[in-house]
Amino acid sequence: MAQRLLLRRFLASVISRKPSQGQWPPLTSRALQTPQCSPGGLTVTPSPARTIYSTRISLSTFNIQDGPDFQDRVVNSETPVVVDFHAQWCGPCKILGPRLEKMVAKQHGKVVMAKVDIDDHTDLAIEYEVSAVPTVLAMKNGDVVDKFVGIKDEDQLEAFLKKLIG
Repeated sequence: MAQRLLLRRFLASVISRKPSQGQWPPLTSRALQTPQCSPGGLTVTPSPARTIYSTRISLSTFNIQDGPDFQDRVVNSETPVVVDFHAQWCGPCKILGPRLEKMVAKQHGKVVMAKVDIDDHTDLAIEYEVSAVPTVLAMKNGDVVDKFVGIKDEDQLEAFLKKLIG
């Protein structure tokens, strides 16, 4: 859990920096070197650095790490939040999750999405009375304003989000 928290903080610091010209700078590795044989023995000469281009990480969807993280990023959020309670073993969750992420991303920051794995965060599932997955809550100013259980099609999800945004 500590590793996830450190990774989240690292990614938050990287994401908060604004890249120039709207593109992330390439990542290069000096570790990619090719050994060369010479008459005097083995020497290592650097090969041309390989460039790895990264893509922007979606800022509209995030995984909840623990209770305080939920409190900070969902309950205390000024932006309306869609909370997706799911499980790795849940087939319908695997269908709804990407569909919901896509619909939230289309809202361009008017709403964000928190993903809560009920197996990792049973206390949150109990607190919010999640009895089946997938369960999706709409939260605004720390209060649950709407809820549904099961799979919805894109039109229903769009109506759900528009109702939340207002």
